[in-house]
Amino acid sequence: MSDAEGGSEGRKSRRGGGGRAGRQAARAAGGAVRIPYIKRGIPTFDPFSDDQLTIVEDNADAILAEIGLDFRGDPETLDIWRKAGASVDGERVRFEKGMLREIIQKSAPAEFTQYARNREKSVQIGGKNTVLVPAYGPPFVRSLEGGRRYATIEDFRNFAKLAYSIDGIHHAGGTLCEPVDLPVNKRHLDMVLTHMTYSDKPFMGSVTAPERAEDTVEMCKILFGEDFVDQNCVVINLINANSPMVWDDTMLGALKVYARNNQATVISPFILAGAMSPVTVAGTLSQILAEAMSGIALTQLVRPGAPVVFGTFASSISMQSGAPTFGTPEPTLVLYGAAQLARRLGVPFRSGGGLCGSKISDAQAAYESANTLQNAALAGVNFMLHSAGWLEGGLVMGYEKFVMDADQCAMIQRLLVGPDMSENGQGLSAIREVGPGSHYLGCAHTQANFETAFYRSPLADNNSFEQWESEGSMDMTQRAAMRVDRLLKNYEKPDMDAGTAEALKDFVKQRKEAFPDSNI
Repeated sequence: MSDAEGGSEGRKSRRGGGGRAGRQAARAAGGAVRIPYIKRGIPTFDPFSDDQLTIVEDNADAILAEIGLDFRGDPETLDIWRKAGASVDGERVRFEKGMLREIIQKSAPAEFTQYARNREKSVQIGGKNTVLVPAYGPPFVRSLEGGRRYATIEDFRNFAKLAYSIDGIHHAGGTLCEPVDLPVNKRHLDMVLTHMTYSDKPFMGSVTAPERAEDTVEMCKILFGEDFVDQNCVVINLINANSPMVWDDTMLGALKVYARNNQATVISPFILAGAMSPVTVAGTLSQILAEAMSGIALTQLVRPGAPVVFGTFASSISMQSGAPTFGTPEPTLVLYGAAQLARRLGVPFRSGGGLCGSKISDAQAAYESANTLQNAALAGVNFMLHSAGWLEGGLVMGYEKFVMDADQCAMIQRLLVGPDMSENGQGLSAIREVGPGSHYLGCAHTQANFETAFYRSPLADNNSFEQWESEGSMDMTQRAAMRVDRLLKNYEKPDMDAGTAEALKDFVKQRKEAFPDSNI
């Protein structure tokens, strides 16, 4: 039992009566609109001029042609590049100006659908769409009562339940936390199985070894059908470059598995500027574009038309401690610039998210996460990884932080949809009814719209001081802990065909029995 579940009994005495629960339920009903993904109704914010973007693109071409990238430990990939016309010298590969852009624009889709097993929850990635996705990869979890500790498979299942239960999160995500209680070489089976059975939203697959990517694809074939998987995207996968300018055989192997099977990859340089890229915005953007284009083009050489996303994770570092910093101006400019470069390239864009360096869900976590979430939303990110749960620079998945971020995600959803310009949205009937000098509280238009007119947070307390004090003087983290408890207590697993469920369990069992446990 996780800390979030095990602590629920101890908190019941502080919850108050049914009146408070009813008010919280009412606020929740006025929160996230139930839509599978965001269809953007407002423009993106594009601070870079065409001339500035052209300079970055020219510099990226210079990096590709003059310096090149290393593709390590993978002779097959070197052979693919050699046949495509690149210059291969050992493991260093160089590309003529415009070569990669031509490959990408010839076949990479500008937009694609990732199908969920519940088709009503399928998402459209690219174009004017935004998909909000949980944090990915933390080895630790944190809860208010349990503190910071290593994650387990039970924690993973809890976060899968939370992602499934919250409307403002559109996607189940991938490695919601790293279940260290399971063998490294087998835990991917439990994680993918959890996504498939505890949720009916789209999900991400394993990339930690090519054979684990193969396992993911085989499980997808059981869930969706082999022919459907060959012709449609049902899983999306994070492929990170080893910045600066290196691709390793693990990432290359997973990339090729997914591309050959027509499944989506997010090609993401992982940048801590000052350590893994130049300290300047323009220099970092040039390197990101060179690294991303090399991975994106490779997917198209493996299988033309395979869905692919231009991704980036870019942060700065403290030049005093070397620790990553978040919510600061320079990475924000990198985010905006990379989004514009992706649109010029003609492919979907991924970035994040609710990023922060704080150790707990405090004011630092709030403002750093809000800065990165809102800037990513304005930039036009299509696949927003790390939208919920991120703490401590990505080392920790926070239970309370998850639902706090999800609240922000629901607000972003309201913002990006844009204004309602229907007859009801224009509100002219209300203005005619009220006239000068009166108020709108009791007019027919207000009465018809008050429940959904404004976003109502399920967590924020906007009551009087006296009421707040009488209900326990709780802060946001305490209220978030209560919401986590309620969501987990009320969770109901989505239905799945019994034969499919059994086939998935059998596959996992057979694979686990096929080789010994290992922690590598």
